[in-house]
Amino acid sequence: MIQHALNTLYVQSPNAYVKLDHDTLRVEVDGQRALQVPLHHLGGIVLFGNGMMSPQAMQRCANENREVVFLDYSGRFMCRVVGRTNGNVLLRMAQYATHTHDQRCADIARRIVAAKVRNSRQTVMRGAREAKSEEQSARLRQAGDLLRRMLESLPQAATLDQIRGIEGESAAAYFGVFDALITVPTKDFSFVLRTRRPPRDRVNALLSFLYSVLTNDCVSAAESVGLDPQVGFLHALRPGRPAMALDLVEEFRSGVADRLVLALINRRQLRPEHFEIREEGGGSVLLNDEGRRAVITAYQKKKEEPVQHPLLKDKIALGLAPQIQARIMARFLRADMENYQPFIF
Repeated sequence: MIQHALNTLYVQSPNAYVKLDHDTLRVEVDGQRALQVPLHHLGGIVLFGNGMMSPQAMQRCANENREVVFLDYSGRFMCRVVGRTNGNVLLRMAQYATHTHDQRCADIARRIVAAKVRNSRQTVMRGAREAKSEEQSARLRQAGDLLRRMLESLPQAATLDQIRGIEGESAAAYFGVFDALITVPTKDFSFVLRTRRPPRDRVNALLSFLYSVLTNDCVSAAESVGLDPQVGFLHALRPGRPAMALDLVEEFRSGVADRLVLALINRRQLRPEHFEIREEGGGSVLLNDEGRRAVITAYQKKKEEPVQHPLLKDKIALGLAPQIQARIMARFLRADMENYQPFIF
């Protein structure tokens, strides 16, 4: 399956090979042409699994600031190929200075966590209103009340560790009732606990896959405005971890990825046959080719949905929201804004 949408070319067919053909990218599968796309239509290329790209095509993309991203079949990041670093060096210096300033760092992290908790609570309360039983509705409302109390406690959290603690507690409360948001038979899509490496059930496989794709979009957003995607404020620095991008992801987890997971499951657009269990991977559950195709198609369609931006007070395509939030973060770091304004659905 090869899909070109919203300036990103997703290549997930096994044995796919992307090569340069004058001013176009030609995608071949088992030696046969599957797609040919003009380069000027593309902002980035994402290859899954064993997909490959010719050195000439990779060099052309790097020289023209088109990122090339390699993910494994589960959507887990493997590597990115980008050109020389661009962007305002003064912006990055302001970003690094803010990271080392404990109070400013905590203030930004508090706002990001507040947005995440608000968005998570909105998903839970929406589920409570649509629940098919009073028992499920009461359980979800109770979780919503707990998330509200955590939100109210955030202003008193003075340190980054305290803020991270509230974020962790809110995630536990949210995923503790996530199964109540699933309306199909639990034997097909049972969910007990959030498991990451590896995902142990179909719901976790979906969550992990979409979080990876969303993170890639946020890395691109950060780099597009000149921010260093490795240096964030909520997430600690670790080699290879895109902390800034993960900070941005927190604002969109529930409203984008989680709601899409629930829609795909509850509308039966995904079924058990869209997944596979790898015994050699410790029983990890992954999407198969058909499953990834369905998820990527739905994700690209969701990115086209209009949404009201809380700061701009105008409708934008949801897929542009990470780009706009990265620009708002850059404006705040340059002292053009008094506070960073996160995205609230």
